[in-house]
Amino acid sequence: MSNREYPDAPRVAAGGVVLHKDKVLLVLRGQPPALGQWAIPGGKVELGETLTAAVEREVLEETGLRVRAGEVVFSFDAIHRDAAGRVQYHYVILDLLAIAEDPGQPLRPADDVRDARWFTLTEVNNPTLPISETTRSLLNSMMKDAHD
Repeated sequence: MSNREYPDAPRVAAGGVVLHKDKVLLVLRGQPPALGQWAIPGGKVELGETLTAAVEREVLEETGLRVRAGEVVFSFDAIHRDAAGRVQYHYVILDLLAIAEDPGQPLRPADDVRDARWFTLTEVNNPTLPISETTRSLLNSMMKDAHD
């Protein structure tokens, strides 16, 4: 068992909502609890690390893209229970808006992700895309606001 599983308290995680033109940056998770799902890049906040520093580090680690993280745009609980009903994972996730320093550079998926890509809103809303409804809803709101 990893120290992420069956925690004694919720863990804090931060994600970077990176928008560029009409696209959003997503990563394909290679580890539980979101294994096989497209998600906002991000991860655990380290002890002594700020939310912005965590987003900038995690996006760089997972995609090879340098970003500048800004304000919190969304927060939610991600609680996953095992078959017996015990809390297997519990994250309090804060998503921050982030700006890519060089959005045209090739993405380099690494760390705990299988892939990294830019998606349009139409692609995000494709019902066959494995993405959480929480993420889909957030991106619909963020990307529509960006076009208004």
